Amino acid sequence: MADKILVTGGAGYIGSHAVLALLEAGFEVVVLDNLCNSSAESLVRVAGICGRAPVFIEGDIHDARLLDGLFAAHEITAVLHFAGLKAVGESVRKPLEYYENNVVGSVRLCQAMSRAGVFRLVFSSSATVYGEPAEMPLSEDSPTGSPTNPYGRSKLMVEEVLRDLAASDPRWSIAVLRYFNPVGAHHSGQIGEDPRGIPNNLLPYIGQVAIGKLKELAVFGGDYPTQDGTGVRDYIHVVDLADGHLKALQAIACQAGWRAWNLGAGQGYSVLDMIQAFEQASGCVIPYRIIARRPGDIPACWADPARAERELGWKAQRGLADMMADTWRWQSMNPQGYAR
Repeated sequence: MADKILVTGGAGYIGSHAVLALLEAGFEVVVLDNLCNSSAESLVRVAGICGRAPVFIEGDIHDARLLDGLFAAHEITAVLHFAGLKAVGESVRKPLEYYENNVVGSVRLCQAMSRAGVFRLVFSSSATVYGEPAEMPLSEDSPTGSPTNPYGRSKLMVEEVLRDLAASDPRWSIAVLRYFNPVGAHHSGQIGEDPRGIPNNLLPYIGQVAIGKLKELAVFGGDYPTQDGTGVRDYIHVVDLADGHLKALQAIACQAGWRAWNLGAGQGYSVLDMIQAFEQASGCVIPYRIIARRPGDIPACWADPARAERELGWKAQRGLADMMADTWRWQSMNPQGYAR
């Protein structure tokens, strides 16, 4: 019988792509999502793509009774934990919400896992745990402990909780995946990033400018010490990212303890690079203006992904042109996101 995986936040952007990858790989999947920043339509579309549907439970990881019932009803073998709030700027304005959702929610989930005897966990972390780095690229041995915003601090706090948990009980096997900047969409154009309200992330914002939903792109900061003054980031295709979760799941099936891996492409692109690449992929002109820097942002950040390639057999396969073409296909086919 196929392993059954619980995916928290599985109706969200990254979660839905991971659910699709799991189903295509032959796993059984149970999704728990409170739909605060996602749509159940994504899971309908996942089923349409692969011909198999996950079990969907609408609910929250803070709900101990619901979690206990879920684990009792399903023979879960491992958990992929995506559920959480993820906007850097919003976290600066609403830190308590981020600590409550991301940190307390993760503790509640681990408590329920422990009660159910489930000890394999893949955690959705972030490169923001490295803070403002002294040198590039970032490896897993780069210092953590000084994130520049509450979002990053909440991810680092959960990492430390999980590290202590693994040290306290040898039954735990935990993979911490530090994402860089997920972009793109499934090549079918059926699932992609569908933010509520005005997008917090660069590429969905560019996409909405391209279809005329937003007037222009606001570029936060043109005076960074980078090649063109705009922020530089490591962008990774969301399908590559989903594949990384399957590799991590395989790794923790045969090793105990806590281990962190960077999931990034290993190359940095500036905001202006991204605008130009999107214009080439879409044929659209993206009007933009440069405004003041955003609190909590850093000038540049890209990964050294060598450990993931060495230990997981994982490497990003899709380049910038793929990211842009797939984003444009999703955005143009779904101008209103899942509410079309």
